[in-house]
Amino acid sequence: MNPSRRIASGLTHLRRLSAAAEAPKPAAAPPPPEAARPVRIYRRLSPLAGFGGSVPKTLNEYIMEGRKLSKLDLVRCAKELRKYRRYEHALEVMQWMEKRNINFAYADHALNLDLISKVEGVDAAENYFNSLPESAKNLVTYGTLLNCYCKEANEDKALALFNKMDELNFSSTRLAFGNLMTLYLRLGKPEMVPSLVAKMKERKIPLDSYAYVLWMQSYASLDDIEGVEMVWQERLNDSSQCDDWTVYSNLAAIYVKAGLFEKAESALRNLETFMKPQNREPYHFLISLYAGTSNLKEVNRVWESLKVAFKSPTNFSYLVMLQALHRLKDVEGLLKCFKEWESGCCSYDERLAKVAVSACLEHDMLEEASRLFDEAIRRSNRPFFKGGEVFMLYFLKKGEVDLAMEHLAAVIARAEGEGWRPDAVITDAFLKHFEETKDTDSAEKFYELLKNEEGVKVIASKVLLKTYIAAGRTAPEIREMLERDDITMDDELYNLCEKVCAS
Repeated sequence: MNPSRRIASGLTHLRRLSAAAEAPKPAAAPPPPEAARPVRIYRRLSPLAGFGGSVPKTLNEYIMEGRKLSKLDLVRCAKELRKYRRYEHALEVMQWMEKRNINFAYADHALNLDLISKVEGVDAAENYFNSLPESAKNLVTYGTLLNCYCKEANEDKALALFNKMDELNFSSTRLAFGNLMTLYLRLGKPEMVPSLVAKMKERKIPLDSYAYVLWMQSYASLDDIEGVEMVWQERLNDSSQCDDWTVYSNLAAIYVKAGLFEKAESALRNLETFMKPQNREPYHFLISLYAGTSNLKEVNRVWESLKVAFKSPTNFSYLVMLQALHRLKDVEGLLKCFKEWESGCCSYDERLAKVAVSACLEHDMLEEASRLFDEAIRRSNRPFFKGGEVFMLYFLKKGEVDLAMEHLAAVIARAEGEGWRPDAVITDAFLKHFEETKDTDSAEKFYELLKNEEGVKVIASKVLLKTYIAAGRTAPEIREMLERDDITMDDELYNLCEKVCAS
């Protein structure tokens, strides 16, 4: 019996899934006409996030099939993966290229630098930059490193590099100033952005749409809607600016956050007049922002327009729509949309199943949530860890810690060899419950489940000790237990142990 059914049975009887016939394997049926066409490598790489798998292995298998891979194809794949935030896979594509001594252009070095920063951290990106030949340390790669520092909100390094770029005449670009603007917005210093705009004007650097957006956001961060509208009016009067849907989407987002829904929807109507029909992204923004104004009718209208423009919406498009319906608490519409996707999807994406499961549980539709959870595991042939975590949070909220623990045990059993570790929100939720209920027995069970899991056993130890402290109990034997279980002591764990294990 699937663990989710066993767990849910404590509250309700679940109906059995009807036996569904498996789709025939390609070898068992004549191949469709398009099977003879070359398979785009991105179609092989994209599903790896949902199903697991190795990028190098996938690329090698593609080559072994006698197919050719050009550098252009590989770079396009890396950029597309980055676009959908599959940073690790994108970096693995670039690393695969490096191992085969495929020459990198300056732009390729910049792409690699950006991905290293996202996956391995800014220090690794800095080391990569320093290892580049001097000829490759140019405006493009300097600008990318500046972007890395700004995204990490490292003000000292960002300003030092900007000054170095100034010396090399690399700083008088809209991109460099845009990076500094994002830095100050991240640091909670929006008041610094207008002075950067003034410097751009002094240097006669034309403002682009991105600069106007950041300038508007700086005023929005100060709750200065008049300032936002002053910048907007200046942009409208700037003859160098072309109509750009992204500016309208940002203006609408500012109005949504401020609760000015009428103005937001006016901006969204303008957005629709400037978007290109064959670009999915503006449709996604329209759906999300109309959800922000609580306008279900417009959300559904835009979704239908997207489906007319694109006969086969992508998994990501369905994800955006499901998230919007979840936000609007339209569980009936959400399940209808989810089933539509599920009936025709080419690759099963667990992110969509997680939204559907979450929505059902928020409406206490436990039976339907369990059915969706089981089906996701069957269809994806993966453990669906995120779905299990949703059930843990649901049962903890209901005070059903035993059922939450059973789901935790089920996830651990499915995770063997998968490298799973619970998110901080999960361990924090268990700790909150244990502390509030002073339930040291359950905390001990929690520890026993996780004590052999690398990367989380120290956290489980802290949860146990903090629960004992909340309960006002001491337990000298815990110190010996931690030593026996080979738990590495950091300063926090040592101090907790001193409080709980005092003789």
